[in-house]
Amino acid sequence: MKRALRLALFVLFLVGGVVRAADRPNILFVLTDDQAPWAIGASGNPLAKTPHMDRLASEGVYLPNAYTVTPVCSPSRAALMTSRYGSELGITDWIHPRNEPNLGLDPQLPVWPRLLQQAGYKTGLIGKWHLGLLNSQHPTEFGFDYFMGHRAGGWQTANPVLEKNGKNQKFEGLNADILADEVVEFLKRNQQETFLLCWHTRAPHTRWLPVAEEDIAPYTNLEIEIPNPDYPKLDVPRLKQMTREYFASVRSVDRNLGRVLKTLDDLELAENTIVIFSSDHGYNMGHNGIWHKGNGHWVLTSPPAATETIPRGQRPNMFDNSIKVPTIIRWPGVLKPGTVDKSTYSNLDWFPTVLAIAGVEWNSDAVIRGRNMVPRLLGQEPSWDNSYYAEYSTKHQSRTHMRMISNGKWKLIRDFNNPGRDELYDLMNDPAESNNLIEFESEMVQAVRSQLERELLSRMQAVGDEVHR
Repeated sequence: MKRALRLALFVLFLVGGVVRAADRPNILFVLTDDQAPWAIGASGNPLAKTPHMDRLASEGVYLPNAYTVTPVCSPSRAALMTSRYGSELGITDWIHPRNEPNLGLDPQLPVWPRLLQQAGYKTGLIGKWHLGLLNSQHPTEFGFDYFMGHRAGGWQTANPVLEKNGKNQKFEGLNADILADEVVEFLKRNQQETFLLCWHTRAPHTRWLPVAEEDIAPYTNLEIEIPNPDYPKLDVPRLKQMTREYFASVRSVDRNLGRVLKTLDDLELAENTIVIFSSDHGYNMGHNGIWHKGNGHWVLTSPPAATETIPRGQRPNMFDNSIKVPTIIRWPGVLKPGTVDKSTYSNLDWFPTVLAIAGVEWNSDAVIRGRNMVPRLLGQEPSWDNSYYAEYSTKHQSRTHMRMISNGKWKLIRDFNNPGRDELYDLMNDPAESNNLIEFESEMVQAVRSQLERELLSRMQAVGDEVHR
């Protein structure tokens, strides 16, 4: 009955009403760092021992076809905040703190945390920012009342130096636990408020260790199965050890997620708190002979030789493992628990979706590339475009201009800086993307390639991306 009532009220909002401030839900947005689509138990991977993430999936909607529009930190996070592509924002690769000390997100851009703040939400960001080091690019300039964490991309796994109350401070302990402690305190401190809390974890970004003993214990003596054991020259011992450490780091997030969910329960906030769980991009761990994300590294005993634009050991890529992210939405009383929605969603979609969830309107003249996911999640929009488009221009180590489009069955990747690196995959018959068909002379394959290329160029033109000229 309660779910039916909440659903009815929300449908009224969708057709033109406005949610009263007193009725607005709290929002907890959990964004992990470098978590692969296969690094969650809900994916079916037995190596992922993530009971609390799996609990969220059982109590919410699991989205196995969610992806990010850039498979590396900063441009993905910029897209999340603005619903714009990195090529539109001047952020196409991770922001290098030494080489690009002034680069960051323009504070004049509309972002959804600021809009929620203006609507009366108490807002906080705990963890990673990586969208600029200048004071003008500080999280508090983008609608966050409170920030505790790190403005740059990477920091210590243990005993970190983090910013709190505007000052850098040394903290003792494991980073995963320190951030979760702060999340718990924020919830307790603001339990009488309507809040938006963004918890941007550091894990499972490298370095993965140290972690708590209980996080690595399940993997200490576990035989690790790897995805491409027969890949030529694969460094199997190194890969197995990295896999253990990576999953232990994922488990450190999961353990602390359990603490946070318990806090919501204990404070009697769970029923009125929407929990969104996702990651900034995916990850590879031996898949196609590489590890890491879009700026991948070969994990071979003898990697291919360097080229003019690709150093030895590097493998820039836009594999699905790099761009797809584990994603869950738990919305008590509205979304049916234990549901799997296989529709294709993008991290561009969070801007309009979060505002719709909160009943907050925004300037319709603002350029928003994403789509409101709510009608689809509620089953009220049967027609949905499941194609996905992404981009990645690498600037550090390698130099590429990769653009990708997929219709869910086929996938085309073009590198406009290195035409010899173009790729075409038949995802239905080759989901591992191990057989590049770009030069395959079949008439059908070439027709698919031509169609996808037209769609790719059309998407690029729509956002003013001219790297192909």
